[in-house]
Amino acid sequence: MTARVIQLRVKPNARVSLLEEKADGTWLAQIKSPPVDGKANEELIALIAKRFGCRKADVLIRAGGAARVKLIEIR
Repeated sequence: MTARVIQLRVKPNARVSLLEEKADGTWLAQIKSPPVDGKANEELIALIAKRFGCRKADVLIRAGGAARVKLIEIR
């Protein structure tokens, strides 16, 4: 199984949670959770797993754990 790496920008404290791909190949994730105690990252991982049809354990934050721009690996 090959891994896919995507770059995305996260907007926490949004009204709705959604994940969309932009024309340049990057992704935008709007997350309801605040960026406190890893809650936004947990919701982001769940959102990505649901979108790509994989387990949460198959989604890893490779870079940018505390930043708004992240590199995500999906196995």
